Amino acid sequence: MKLKLTKVLLLTVILISKVTFAQVTTQFGPDGFIKIEEGSGGFNADLDSGDRFSRDHDQAGDIDGDGVIDLVVGARSDDDGQTDAGAVYILFMNTDGTVKSNQKISALEGGFNETLLEKNYFGYGVAGIGDYDDDNIPDIAVSAPNSTNIALYIIHLNRDGTVKSYVKNSNIIAQGLSAIGDLNNDGKIDLVACDPNSDAGGRNRGSIDILFFDNASQVITNETVRINSTSGGFGSGLEDEDNFGGREVAMLGDLDNDGTQEMAVGAFMSDGGKGAVWILSLDATNHNVVSKIKITEGLNGFNDTLSTDLNSNGTNGAQFGHAMCAPGDLNGDGIPDLITGANQQNEGEAYILYLNKDKTIKTYTKVDELEGGFDFTFGSGERFSRSISFVGDLRGDGSIAVNFGGGVGAGGTGTLYLLFFKPCIFNKEPDFNRWSGGETLFSNWTHATQTVSNPLTFEQCTFKAFENDAAYITYNHNDGRCIAMNGNVNLLASSELSTAYTNQCYSTSLSLINNEFIENSIEVYPNPAVSTIVLSNKKINFSLNDNFQIYSTTGKQLYTSNIISQETNIDISNYAKGLYFLVSKMNGKIKTFKIVKE
Repeated sequence: MKLKLTKVLLLTVILISKVTFAQVTTQFGPDGFIKIEEGSGGFNADLDSGDRFSRDHDQAGDIDGDGVIDLVVGARSDDDGQTDAGAVYILFMNTDGTVKSNQKISALEGGFNETLLEKNYFGYGVAGIGDYDDDNIPDIAVSAPNSTNIALYIIHLNRDGTVKSYVKNSNIIAQGLSAIGDLNNDGKIDLVACDPNSDAGGRNRGSIDILFFDNASQVITNETVRINSTSGGFGSGLEDEDNFGGREVAMLGDLDNDGTQEMAVGAFMSDGGKGAVWILSLDATNHNVVSKIKITEGLNGFNDTLSTDLNSNGTNGAQFGHAMCAPGDLNGDGIPDLITGANQQNEGEAYILYLNKDKTIKTYTKVDELEGGFDFTFGSGERFSRSISFVGDLRGDGSIAVNFGGGVGAGGTGTLYLLFFKPCIFNKEPDFNRWSGGETLFSNWTHATQTVSNPLTFEQCTFKAFENDAAYITYNHNDGRCIAMNGNVNLLASSELSTAYTNQCYSTSLSLINNEFIENSIEVYPNPAVSTIVLSNKKINFSLNDNFQIYSTTGKQLYTSNIISQETNIDISNYAKGLYFLVSKMNGKIKTFKIVKE
């Protein structure tokens, strides 16, 4: 009897160990854009040709207190007071990415009352810096890097976007300006001022300054960290005309968990104009460079081709690394990623660089007029991605918004493209499978010759699903084949070790084969919820395959459990407020719910 019971228990363990569940990965992909320019996207400001609106931009926090993130946008060649004196605009935003209203700040408007000179280029660099003067209203930083009135201004705002007061920090050159968080833990957001034309170590090699501020919004001069060929621990690697510093930098966090913070810095004229991105590891105490790695064509995992051709403005090359931002983890592997661009290649191209822990590139996806799923139509000389900034969850639905500057060509006033990226779950079927039947929307696999043309990484393949609105992809991790499909598909075993995924963002992807019962029977309530949600279904008999998981928007699994009754109470009281995904599987059918924790 004891032997029989042991055998039964052993058999049960073996059976349970053989049960496999669909794996889940979260990928951020395109979800539309808003074009903000004179007379479009709700923006009306009587811009003139050549004002260079969107030369730089940043999220500025919720200035007017309506619960929506607002923007600060530079127009460095505005002519208020003097030719090219410059201006900035506060854009009060709607959640759909359109502009509710705007407030101009210049020598003549917005209560600034500063004397700006010809070619001062006020607004060349802008940054949102949080509340510097403790009045519960976010403030901004603005640079004027040219003429004899070079300065970096800390501008304290009123709720209506006008100037309450300002502090002028003279003789700080910032052709690019980036907020990098509180690096020295003093409660204030710190800044990086970029000077790509600095001659430190050689002609136009470039330089950056990490700036810290006191309670009076003045730069603490003796704490400034200058990084270039001759200081800050950078060492060798920069050449004349590299323009290190670019127009923005991006703080990535501690990629490799070694106690140092990583910062990405562009050198957009490096290698004959191809451009490059340097990822620096900064000492936790003195913020000097302790190690670095260069990213450019053919180096450290980046394999796209970059141009060195002559451009219409007399410069050379693609100018990869001209601008950048840190959007967080976009492919669910737990490592922050980087967005940059090559604004002089074709009409401008943006790159999502998916990073490894060692700072090299795992893979990339491209966003431009032809790729990426946004269906742009650019004019000649657009220079899309000449400036980039991260906005965050503007819509409040777990998506992110990223701004890209453009609109340079044909004497344009300037354009701001606000792009939305949504988190989408791709459910992987267990074992090796492929989708059969249905309509093929994209394929790099030729069955007749058993060959792959232009192998794709998994991230690139999921973007093909986004671009083509495909519900299903078959992907092979060995040879890079990618087949995106819609329609009535069947799941078949793959002898070639391919894997089958379902795109949960596709509008009908939940309607898998014979899925009507599951679709109609499963509910999750209340939603939004504060402490407890209920997973309800009408099934009578349950199996070990009936289960659910809860995931964060970055794809991290937070909870998993079997479904053993018609009502399952789930405690979410310890979760932070925000968006989560509940993925249920019953009778082999998958359904995903967006859960909002209040």
